[in-house]
Order: sequence, then C-alpha cells, then structure tokens
Amino acid sequence: MSTATTVEAQEATYTFSPETLQAVLAPGDAPRRPSWLSASFTFGWRAMLKIKHVPEQLFDVTAFPIMMTLMFTYLFGGALAGSTTEYLQFLLPGIMVMSVVMITMYTGVAVNTDIVKGVFDRFRTLPIWRPSTMVGYLLGDAFRYTVASLVILGVGLILGFRPEGGVVGVAAGIGVLVAFSFAFSWIWTMFGLLLRSEKSVMGVSMMVLFPLTFLSNVFVDPNTMPGWLQAFVDINPISHLVGAVRALMDGGWDTTDMTWVLVSGVLITVVFGALTMRLYNRR
Repeated sequence: MSTATTVEAQEATYTFSPETLQAVLAPGDAPRRPSWLSASFTFGWRAMLKIKHVPEQLFDVTAFPIMMTLMFTYLFGGALAGSTTEYLQFLLPGIMVMSVVMITMYTGVAVNTDIVKGVFDRFRTLPIWRPSTMVGYLLGDAFRYTVASLVILGVGLILGFRPEGGVVGVAAGIGVLVAFSFAFSWIWTMFGLLLRSEKSVMGVSMMVLFPLTFLSNVFVDPNTMPGWLQAFVDINPISHLVGAVRALMDGGWDTTDMTWVLVSGVLITVVFGALTMRLYNRR
C-alpha cells in the first residue's frame, strides 16, 4: 500500500460526522461559572468531608484542649489563686484563646499537603474565583475552631466555670475568637505556599505561636510581670484577644481590647491575604 493511500485511510478513520460529534458532546448549554461564594463554600465543604472521612483530625481540637484545661487548672490554680474554681474563672477564656490560636497552624499544613500531593495544581486549572480555594480552607477550619471552643467550654462548665455574661456573652466571645482566628490563619496559608514541607510549616508556626500565646495574659495578670515583659504583653494581639473574650464572657465590654482585635484582624487579613494570593498566582 502506498504512503498516500495510508494517509487517506488514516484521515477517513479520524473523520467524524456531525451526528457522531453530537452524540459524544454533552447536550445542552455549558454550565455557568460558579460564583465566588459558591466556590468558597464548595471548598469549605471539601475540608469538612476530609474530617468526616478522617475523624482523627479532630483529635487536636478535642483531646488537646481538654488536656490543656485540666493541666493548667490543677497545676497553677492552687498556687496562683488559692482555689482551682476561682482560677478557672480567670483561666478558661485564656485557655480557649490559646488552644484555638495554636491549631490555626493546621491551615498552612493542609495547604502544603495538597501542594505536595499535586491536588493544588488541579485546583488552579479550574474556572473559579482564584481565592476560593484558600477561603475554603479557612471556612473548614472555622468549624474546627468552633468545636474546640465548645469542647473547652463544656469541660470548664463541668469543672465549675460560671460565665457571668450568660449564653449571649459566651456566644459573643466565641464569635470574636473564631473571627480573629479566621483572619490569623491567613499567616499560615502564606507559609503553606512558601515552605517546602509540612514539617517546615509546623516548625515556623510553633516558633511564632509559643511566644505569642505564653507571653500574654492567658495565665496571669500582666501587672505581676517585669516592666520589659509588660511592654511586650501590652502590644501582643493575643493578649488583647484574651482580654476581649474574657470581658464578653464576664458580661462586660472592653473597648480598647475590641478595637485592637478588630484592627489587628483586618490588618492581618489584608497583608497576609494579599501575600498569599501573590504567591498562589506565581506558583
């Protein structure tokens, strides 16, 4: 068989009639591009499904907060306040903030894990609002923050914690905490994109989180600290977050702390959200 005959046979093989093309194509119009809200909630639901299929992921928002609450209540309560119940009234809002802020680093770990597995590259090829993948991670983690807060509250109530702010004050305090943690998680999404492994993300996160959470007003009144340490505690955003949550659960309102929380949360979101998307678009 000649070369020309072979080429003609191949062309005939790959020629499709209009009826054949119509049969293989999907009928109807192409689906509309999802809105930014729909795409964000879809990726948030994906994060929730990961928890459903791997429930061990809830260990850090259940066992860890319980352990922290029990350990610090009975370790420091008698020495610092003379009574574990009295100390718990001061400690529990701080432990709640500390535990939730500490687990925000897992947002960056989840981002980095998807990058290593290649899933992230597939997301970037989809015709969706670009930030929706990042917002989805944060929405899924907001559920984890809420669960951790409720677990700590439940343990505290069993141990004798009685918030004077009642249900409204407690709900407001948890709402402020979850909202700030949502903003704070943008820091770790940036590190999740920037660093090469999840171990690196966790290492850098702990270097930042330990000073912020322990050098604060979580455990003791800053007035008992040396002057140089008080200066750091006074500008520490975690200290102001603890103060705001503590005041709300006590049935009050601290304007200074709430202003600090609002301003720092907005600044963190704007700065690190922009850096995250810049890294995301350049990968």
